[in-house]
Amino acid sequence: MADCIRVPLLLLLMCILSYVHPIRGDNAYNNVIIKPGGNAENLQNQAGGPGAAAGNPGPADRSPVAGASPPRRRSAGWKLAEEAVCRDDLTRLCPKHSWNNNLAVLECLQDKKEETEIAADCNHLLWNYKLNLTTDPKFESVAVEVCKSTIAEIKECAAEERGKGYLVSCLVDHRGNISEYQCNQYITKMTSIIFSDYRLICGFMDKCRDDINTLHCGSISTGEKDIHSQGEVIACLEKGLVREAEEQPGAHAIHDDCKKAIMRVAELSSDDFHLDRYLYFSCRDDRERFCENTPAGEGRVYKCLFNHKFEEAMSERCREALTTRQKLIAQDYKVSYSLAKACKADLRKYRCSMDTNMPRAREARLSYLLLCLESAVHRGRVVSGECQGEMLDYRRMLMEDFSLSPEIVLHCRSEIEAHCSGLHRKGRTLHCLMRVGRGDMGAIDTLCQKALQTLIQEADPGADYRIDRALNEACESVIQTACKHIRNGDPMILSCLMEHLYTEKMVEDCEHRLLELQYFIARDWKLDPILYKKCQGDASRLCHTHGWNETNDSIPPGAVFSCLYRHAYRSVEQGRRLSRDCKVEVQRILHQRALDVKLDPELQRRCMTDLGKWCSEKTEAGQELECLQDHMEDLVTSCRDVVGNLTELESEDIQIEALLMRACEPVIQAHCHEVADNQIDTGDLMECLVQNKHQKEMNEKCAVGVTHFQLIQIKDFRFSYKFKMACKEDVLKLCPNIKKKVDVVICLSTTVRNDTLQDAKEQRVSVKCRKQLRVEELEMSEDIRLDPDLYDSCKQDINRLCQNVAFGNAQVTECLKENKRQLTQRCHQRVFKLQEVEMMDPELDYQLMRVCKHMIRRFCTEADGKNVLQCLKQNKNSELMDPKCKQMITKRQITQNTDYRLNPVLRKSCKADIPKFCQSILNKATGDSELEGQVISCLKLKYADQRLSPDCEDQIRVILQESALDYRLDPQLQIHCTQEISRLCPEEAAAQEQTGQVEECLKVNLLKIKQEGCKKEVLNMLKESKADIFVDPVLHTACALDIKHHCAAIPPGRGRQMSCLMEALQDKRVRLQPECKKRLQDRIDMWSYAAKIAPAEGFSDLAMQVMTSPSKNYILAVIGLGVALLFLMGLLCGRITKRVTQELKDRKLSQLLTADFFAPTKKFPLSSSNHNKYERMNLKY
Repeated sequence: MADCIRVPLLLLLMCILSYVHPIRGDNAYNNVIIKPGGNAENLQNQAGGPGAAAGNPGPADRSPVAGASPPRRRSAGWKLAEEAVCRDDLTRLCPKHSWNNNLAVLECLQDKKEETEIAADCNHLLWNYKLNLTTDPKFESVAVEVCKSTIAEIKECAAEERGKGYLVSCLVDHRGNISEYQCNQYITKMTSIIFSDYRLICGFMDKCRDDINTLHCGSISTGEKDIHSQGEVIACLEKGLVREAEEQPGAHAIHDDCKKAIMRVAELSSDDFHLDRYLYFSCRDDRERFCENTPAGEGRVYKCLFNHKFEEAMSERCREALTTRQKLIAQDYKVSYSLAKACKADLRKYRCSMDTNMPRAREARLSYLLLCLESAVHRGRVVSGECQGEMLDYRRMLMEDFSLSPEIVLHCRSEIEAHCSGLHRKGRTLHCLMRVGRGDMGAIDTLCQKALQTLIQEADPGADYRIDRALNEACESVIQTACKHIRNGDPMILSCLMEHLYTEKMVEDCEHRLLELQYFIARDWKLDPILYKKCQGDASRLCHTHGWNETNDSIPPGAVFSCLYRHAYRSVEQGRRLSRDCKVEVQRILHQRALDVKLDPELQRRCMTDLGKWCSEKTEAGQELECLQDHMEDLVTSCRDVVGNLTELESEDIQIEALLMRACEPVIQAHCHEVADNQIDTGDLMECLVQNKHQKEMNEKCAVGVTHFQLIQIKDFRFSYKFKMACKEDVLKLCPNIKKKVDVVICLSTTVRNDTLQDAKEQRVSVKCRKQLRVEELEMSEDIRLDPDLYDSCKQDINRLCQNVAFGNAQVTECLKENKRQLTQRCHQRVFKLQEVEMMDPELDYQLMRVCKHMIRRFCTEADGKNVLQCLKQNKNSELMDPKCKQMITKRQITQNTDYRLNPVLRKSCKADIPKFCQSILNKATGDSELEGQVISCLKLKYADQRLSPDCEDQIRVILQESALDYRLDPQLQIHCTQEISRLCPEEAAAQEQTGQVEECLKVNLLKIKQEGCKKEVLNMLKESKADIFVDPVLHTACALDIKHHCAAIPPGRGRQMSCLMEALQDKRVRLQPECKKRLQDRIDMWSYAAKIAPAEGFSDLAMQVMTSPSKNYILAVIGLGVALLFLMGLLCGRITKRVTQELKDRKLSQLLTADFFAPTKKFPLSSSNHNKYERMNLKY
């Protein structure tokens, strides 16, 4: 099996070991000495003479100390304690009960560290004793005797050739399987003797002599270096091996045979830390301090010291020795006894050492073992608990000390020196490098980034947060409070921490460590164990991935998640969807990535330039993505695509926006919990949040987030999931090449409106699209910023007139409407168009619908949406009407009366009357400016003349009745009489009672009005009041009872009831109410005065004045008498002039006939037509 060449150190090393058995004591050993074959003297020389070291003659022969101690015969009961050169040291350093046992004395003396503790002659004696002990081939017979049953059990060892030391070497190789106590103790004791000096190890010095000299690791001669410090030579070689692996400057390339010898020594010493002499001496005090109760053997002391490596009390020399040992383990896992033993069966089971394409050196690396076994665990295979425990320890070890990874030391050297020096302990350097890798502290080299990613995969902290000590310590308090319901070590702990990122429970240090780790986990989907477990089947089916620790150049690990989330939101029609469990995990990861733009690898890679250009000042959580969305049009194409895709994804599942969901938790619980509880979100939750945007539960953060999302949606109709799904086909058919959502909404709504106005048989826009279109139009009306054209046109006016008005609730839009006369032309035109749309469809009037929400439910539940304002106007003066709603209705009435185009009902009813009577006004008007009530005033005058069509007359009557109660509803009156009202009627105006008191005040003070324009408007009011008593609310109120008694049978309108009252006033038999009688007499006086100062402008005015005059009968009688006289005179004049007319006709005929008779002859005869003409003329006359 083994020979000295094939297993360099172990072979002779253990050959030698197998000699002494502790249970048998010195007697067994002494018997062997004096009875090796009957040659006591030869054995005596072997025990003490330098010449006996035939297997290693060089050092013994050259030793000057050896020459000072000539060999002598010893008795069969020879004891080391009896030697004079060691007696003083023995008495001073070793307990008396151990003097009778040579091995106990040897162990006691050789473990003394300082040179001055043991005399030089005693040192030499001990070394020769050990050398002779380990090179005598007859020691194999002791091994046969002590390990008889063990050899029989281990077939490989039983088959070894005897007499060459192979048997002992085989026993050492299988020492882990030795259950026989005496045999195990025998081998263990001998091992401690061998490892005290590298020259006692079979073949080691021959293989490493050149490297020892080149690296200046010590002298070969015992006289030149203390024997007990010879372990430092091996330590020096081990450090040289580490420097070579890390490619440090000036590193020496150690020969392959020596490398194998060094690693073999380290492997053989992995069982008991006493066997690593350098580490033993370096950590002897630390072992007593930290691991006093830890028994030696099976690597337990090593593990204990590793766990305390970064304690403050740990000596620096011990920490250095432990680090070297750990670096050797990283190069060959078998240097860790406990790991190699615990995982031996699993390594064989999952063929982790069978990769023929890989060099043996790489197969032995700790990283390869971890990746292979982690892959088995992630695939759901069974790995023993003991092995998993060992793996956990060493994964934690890799995360604690970056220097155990040669690639990081090699490739991250400059980053460590620049940013992370002095942070070596407890994983701080590694986390510092992670922070550099995130881009928080400058650029990082690509190879360093790759080395960090590889280390994270090897350590796999995503599977158990405790592996990352820095994270564990930083987040301990958060875990105890926020994640205490999760089992310790569960992978869901990291998800729990991410869910509480940026919350009150999160502490700053934990936040930093968590984001640093998640940055690298996010770049390889396999590093999230839950995601990998749920999605490995989908990833293999849809994304063509391979095993956990296998790479695929065609689809790198970072692209797998992108592939998964593209399939996560596919519809059934699109096919190839993710499984339900996988989709849930994909959503969880998307929620986490939304917390920080750097957790999305593709986004960060494509948008690095834009982030620096546009968002360098956006440092708070979630701000960077919002910034990119705000600058969507300015981004480079690749960045715009990925931001657009992410935004489109958010529109379908807004819960991806974890920060927004956290901020909106109160309003979600109060108003949207049913939608939020639905696992399948299709944009309903965001729609619910928008609809409840102004509820009392809505806080500022949530409102800002919802508004931001609305503003982003207007950039592209695809960002509104429900709108996109409802109207996708309609957009392609009716609005191709239009991308902005606002433009798409305008295009579709215009199509709907045109189809409606033209009474199209079939609407071109589908029903589901029209329904969603209504939702989008309502949402856009809530905030002026959601209408970019309006907002851009009015931005200057907003800053000037509405700078203290908050966005939202259509408040800015309302402010612009109230200040309409002060707006710039461009803004004025846009606001007018907006009002025109809102008046045609009041549901788009956000302020009206918000303020009158309850009144609409009370009065207008059965009214069509487009007739809501009309319904509210009809119920405006109801006692149940809310004052705020009433005020809002009045505002809308004022707006409508400024321009007939803002009153759709009037516009339709007076479609023929307006161009007929008011064309001159229309000719002077421009398309986008108000007519300030001029057309309506024109129609009012025609109403007074009773010349309007019935439908138009009905609408004007309503307007007259409304404006008679509130002067503000008459734009012309308000324009011309504002100053007069302030001067003559301040109390009535201040009262704001809509009872017509201001109008009555102006009528009473008609003589005091100075402004001609105002006087004319008041006179028009008087004229209009003659046409219908309802237009005069004061008179109507005063005479309501009399109208009921005396004029009930007379229909209203056309001045009929007014005439009835006038006749009743003149009829002495009729007794009117005093107030009515007084008001009627006042109106007669006013009309008389009006007639004097404002004569009739035409026959219609004159006729109206006559018909409404109190002396109507007298005037009509006089007019009738005049007409009769004119008729009689006409008859008389007609008889006198009849004779004269006949004589003139006869004379004219005579002249005509004479002229024809004397006329020259024509070349053609008289035509029959001309002949007939003359005949007819003749007969006529």
